[in-house]
Amino acid sequence: MNDSIKNSMVIWVDADACPVKIKDLLYRAANRTKIRVTLVANKNLRIPKSPYIDFLQVAPGFDIADNEIVKQMTPGDLVITADIPLASEVIAKGGTALNPRGGLYTRENITSRLYVRDLIQNLRSSGVETKGPPPMIQKDCQNFSNSLDRFLSARD
Repeated sequence: MNDSIKNSMVIWVDADACPVKIKDLLYRAANRTKIRVTLVANKNLRIPKSPYIDFLQVAPGFDIADNEIVKQMTPGDLVITADIPLASEVIAKGGTALNPRGGLYTRENITSRLYVRDLIQNLRSSGVETKGPPPMIQKDCQNFSNSLDRFLSARD
């Protein structure tokens, strides 16, 4: 690890489904704060050259990237993911999970989010058509940026 990295906290990114605009915000945050950002994906990603930005490519497969994030993260790390089961595992391990739209997953809300996710999955598997999430808009990016800034400021 580079000696100029601010501290041992890592921001892990479930990068396969993370929107490009959110990745760009994270790249800027990594360089500004000198906190390491590690993107984990099962396909190759182009990332900017920076001592604070890493990429870890994992084998293709269901939950391989999620499992690798949980394996490598430590208490106090931040994980960026829209995957609610991954967020639950992160919280159980002492980390913080943040949705790419800026929503913070907490011990208080993760159980209800898992329940709603499972309910929607069950509806879909029984043939009910459900809508997916709405497209990312600028307000979502701003919400994410604000949540990330609040999290990082609280660590100073």
